[in-house]
Amino acid sequence: MANDASTVFDLVILGGGSGGYAAALRGAQLGLDVALIEKDKVGGTCLHRGCIPTKALLHAGEIADQARESEQFGVKTAFEGIDMAGVHKYKDGVIAGLYKGLQGLVASRKVTYIEGEGRLSSPTSVDVNGQRVQGRHVLLATGSVPKSLPGLEIDGNRIISSDHALVLDRVPKSAIVLGGGVIGVEFASAWKSFGTDITIIEGLKHLAPLEDENSSKLLERAFRKRGIKFNLGTFFSKAEYTADGVKVTLADGKEFEAELLLVAVGRGPVSAGLGYEEQGVAMDRGYVLVDEYMRTNVPTISAVGDLVPTLQLAHVGFAEGILVAERLAGLKTVPIDYDGVPRVTYCHPEVASVGITEAKAKEIYGADKVVALKYNLAGNGKSKILNTSGEIKLVQVKDGAVVGVHMVGDRMGEQVGEAQLIYNWEALPAEVAQLIHAHPTQSEALGEAHLALAGKPLHSHD
Repeated sequence: MANDASTVFDLVILGGGSGGYAAALRGAQLGLDVALIEKDKVGGTCLHRGCIPTKALLHAGEIADQARESEQFGVKTAFEGIDMAGVHKYKDGVIAGLYKGLQGLVASRKVTYIEGEGRLSSPTSVDVNGQRVQGRHVLLATGSVPKSLPGLEIDGNRIISSDHALVLDRVPKSAIVLGGGVIGVEFASAWKSFGTDITIIEGLKHLAPLEDENSSKLLERAFRKRGIKFNLGTFFSKAEYTADGVKVTLADGKEFEAELLLVAVGRGPVSAGLGYEEQGVAMDRGYVLVDEYMRTNVPTISAVGDLVPTLQLAHVGFAEGILVAERLAGLKTVPIDYDGVPRVTYCHPEVASVGITEAKAKEIYGADKVVALKYNLAGNGKSKILNTSGEIKLVQVKDGAVVGVHMVGDRMGEQVGEAQLIYNWEALPAEVAQLIHAHPTQSEALGEAHLALAGKPLHSHD
């Protein structure tokens, strides 16, 4: 059909990552005739070079740590090292299974899938494989790639990106991680579990700088305990090869040396040379600008995912893609509350949050109108069994709803589902306190924190 110039699709999607394929699946489900164009593999960064493979590496690292530490639980094991070929076999098996399932989904929804590098050729068409694919509406979802800093070339040898790190055939003896955000701390955590000597360089004053400051400090404390070194508050100046590795120099003259330098300073949009500006799409620093309904300034074009300046999270891409499909199908849609999106950093310990930070709450509501409560996981039976430490911090508008939930500890990412309900339904502490949580579970800690905030603490001090 795509090769037939008389065919006009309801929706042509350029990019088959999280945002693109979510729009395709939902659009087809709602009766739209959809064409999905992808130059690589459906699933995009998240499935093939992001969320899924990194979490597989982190889980392999967790298994390694458990093997080393098993004796404290009365289990005798022998840790013989990391078999990277075996780790990659496990990781790639997870990806392959999910990829096969996703391909089946796309086919079952009767989405016309076109493999090839597409380019926007008009406000209602995309050129791919020498053919023009016409649509009543076009959705741009071309995603992002790892970015670097001026003067710092990622060569894939000693200076690598997350893409290279995911296929590295060995465990590096030492590594410098440039960037202490989500990608940086996750790789630092996994590599430390594998046995790498790690140093993180972060120009801002905290690791995980977008999180509540209390969460960042707890993560830093945990990383120190694990032997992960970090240098905060001074920016990168240059990197150069040494005889057998890399030397990094900071703006204050400090120098660090290691076998590898992982550049983890974020991801930039894939938009150059794709015809967006030529067709009049408003851009800013490579990002496509959209309104709250993901519409660009061109009426027949929308954009979603890492291509637009919203949170770079796969589940945000899913939500944005679904919003576009439902809007085009004529359903009533509601803009996304990005503060209400759960965020998880899957290092050890995990950092999870939803809502706003205490600092942001004070800025919005005034310092005298904000109440914050910390519940230490030391009082939680299941966390004690798992030998994890950390805290749950609640941020509340005085006599009102909980506007922020910030959690640090192993498996806290699994608790953020309830946390997002608390935030998005504007729950009062007393309302959550009425709910009975199973004992012993880690979710019980969320209940206990709300009991304390409601003025009736159980396993915690007043």
